[in-house]
Amino acid sequence: MSARILIVEDHADLRHLIRMMLEFDGYEIYEASDASEGLEMVHRVRPHLLVLDIMLPGGMNGLDLCRLLKTNPALGLPAVVLVTARGQPRDIEAGLAAGADAYLVKPFNSMKLLEIVKRLCEKSAH
Repeated sequence: MSARILIVEDHADLRHLIRMMLEFDGYEIYEASDASEGLEMVHRVRPHLLVLDIMLPGGMNGLDLCRLLKTNPALGLPAVVLVTARGQPRDIEAGLAAGADAYLVKPFNSMKLLEIVKRLCEKSAH
């Protein structure tokens, strides 16, 4: 069975690009365009990993969703890769403090994302 990955990204073009990359590698992909929809999808599909943007529309941002996922075992404690345009050291610190397993700054290297996803999915399988 392939790992289930949820992409939470408000930019449809980037969400589609990430989806195509990960599907090509054999992952089962789900999508959400904001944190509320993402949380609903977490309850529904129980992803192994989230690729999560920080700056999302609505009342909850990506850091809020990451904190919620990492502090609520009932949600399955999926791995989280934050993918964001915010690359200052304080932003990275905040992302890791929220519980992110990895942090990538946009624009990112697609091979780096695939490497991180593979490593985290293998880790969660053990």
